[in-house]
Amino acid sequence: MTRDARLFVGGRWVDGDSRQQVLDKYSGEEIATLHLAGPEQVDAALRGVRDAQLATDFRPYDRFTVLSRASQLLAERAESFVETIVDDAGFTIADARREVERATQTLLLSAEEAKRIHGEVIPLDGAPGAGGRIAFTVRHPLGVVCAITPFNSPLNTVAHKVGPALAAGNAVILKPSSLTPLTAVALVELLLDAGLPDGLISIVHGGGSTVGQQLLDDKIPAFYAFTGSTPVGEQIRRSVGLRRTQLELGSLSSTIVCDDAALPRAAQACVGAAFRKAGQVCTSVQRLYVHRAVRDEFAALLAEELNQRSWGDPRADGAFVGPVISAGEAERVQSWVDDAVSDGARVVAGGQRDKTVVVPTVLSQTTSAMRVMSEEVFGPVVSLVDFDDLEMAIAEINDTPYGLAAGIFTADIDRALTAAETLRMGSVHINETSSSRVDLMPYGGVKASGTGVEGPKYAIEEMTEQRLVTIGRP
Repeated sequence: MTRDARLFVGGRWVDGDSRQQVLDKYSGEEIATLHLAGPEQVDAALRGVRDAQLATDFRPYDRFTVLSRASQLLAERAESFVETIVDDAGFTIADARREVERATQTLLLSAEEAKRIHGEVIPLDGAPGAGGRIAFTVRHPLGVVCAITPFNSPLNTVAHKVGPALAAGNAVILKPSSLTPLTAVALVELLLDAGLPDGLISIVHGGGSTVGQQLLDDKIPAFYAFTGSTPVGEQIRRSVGLRRTQLELGSLSSTIVCDDAALPRAAQACVGAAFRKAGQVCTSVQRLYVHRAVRDEFAALLAEELNQRSWGDPRADGAFVGPVISAGEAERVQSWVDDAVSDGARVVAGGQRDKTVVVPTVLSQTTSAMRVMSEEVFGPVVSLVDFDDLEMAIAEINDTPYGLAAGIFTADIDRALTAAETLRMGSVHINETSSSRVDLMPYGGVKASGTGVEGPKYAIEEMTEQRLVTIGRP
């Protein structure tokens, strides 16, 4: 029996104007019917959340109460959400469970920050002729936040956009990935169960060129929170003009392993960071720079780690890598691996696929001309790159259009500080991989990896506007 992923418009669950199938990413079987929004429904959703935001007295403590209750409900419903994420995205049970655990914290952080929104006193007495006046700043919600979210984090990335938006006092219109709509629908249901006024959120489903473009062209949203590709991010910026955006875009993430690193720990961390969620993470380790002196030892440790892991059915006990998001993506990733091998790369591990499951793959002897090195793979493929000189490795890592995150493993404080000072990234992690993230930290990229930051405290600042108030004696 398939499920319905319907629209939530004007405080009601409604059918869409048309339908499409949602498929199980491993078996290919239909698991749900997705209701696609028509133009009039998108218009109604936008006007509904705008009117509700203006009319609803949703104070900071009320926001705290709703979001903290939502966090509690998510913890209570964790296993149900795990099952939904596995169905929706094809994540292994372990990856889905981590997604739920993190989203529980993201909602709780958003709740806590709702009570901490504040301004500052401005010392006007410090300016000539301004004595006797006081001044302070306050922060106000922007109005409507449009959240456009990806398939590769169908719960936590949605929570990172919806949670801070609501905490800031905004209304939200959510367009999740059409590949993974069930989790977003379940989150909206959970927020309503937690007491969120039903007019303050809508969910609409549909394609980027139809529903997505209509959301961009409409003047109601004051802020766009998007995670996805750099070309789509560029299209968003062209469409929305001066309105604010938080864009988490493409990446080509690298991690460095120096000859003085704790190699067993680094190998274990890099395997997890390269292959969790089948490598479909913006910060997944794609290029792994290993000092030539420890290359063979480190490669053996990677192989040993992978030999202990299983791949295939995401519902199997202990599965480490499940399917990528679609058969087409599996074919693309495999073709990039095959092309690299044809051009001289060597397969250290993996190198094959079984339908939508790409076997965790480690390559060596890759070159910058190969797509596995020059473009974002977004699959379970990592390239081992030898280096002798740290500065040259850093220069090569910097020599891409992207700048989301990087990691370095070393016991040398000078090397660590050199990396921190010279890697042009939104985040540099010492003795962690590029994929290290704690949900309370600011998270965002530079260059073509985007603008703005996630992390509830920091996102709330972006999703509010500052107002200066001055008071003089009558």
